[in-house]
Amino acid sequence: MFRLYTKTGDDGTTGLFGGPRVSKDDARVQAYGAADETNAALGLAAAACDDTDARLAEILASLQSRLFDLGSDLATPTGTEHESKIRRLTVDDVTQAESWIDEIDGDNAELKQFILPGGCDLAARLHLARNAARRCEQAMVTLSKGDSVNEHAMHWINRLSDLLFAMARAANRLHGVEDVPWRGA
Repeated sequence: MFRLYTKTGDDGTTGLFGGPRVSKDDARVQAYGAADETNAALGLAAAACDDTDARLAEILASLQSRLFDLGSDLATPTGTEHESKIRRLTVDDVTQAESWIDEIDGDNAELKQFILPGGCDLAARLHLARNAARRCEQAMVTLSKGDSVNEHAMHWINRLSDLLFAMARAANRLHGVEDVPWRGA
């Protein structure tokens, strides 16, 4: 029987895939934890999709798989014995994200002012996921200051927050809800 608990982390450490045991607050662990948090936020957004949002749901499913790849990319230091067992993000993933941004944002109205996170339920969830993606990017930048990080992964996570912003606006448009404008003092 497979048990979910191993007790090996009870001392505050965890094992990297093919690498050493490190503290659970290690920059690499923080980065792949942030990728996992972003993936959970995308799952929350996907749960709010309906037939109106079929294309957005399709993209979210693909993004969740790429985020899983990102997590394994971040959890596997370069040059370790298991590196060949994971999929690292590539320039093709960045290009795909850019293509989706162009596709989704192409139908959105021109942005003429700042907007607040919100609108319909799906848009609000996508804005929340966008914030998680930004935290993931920040954790990856922190990691890159002391260790190697796949440059394509860095580019991809930066595109992800832009894509989620475009998707949030598209969700509002598809549901007939106006974006929430920012009103300065």
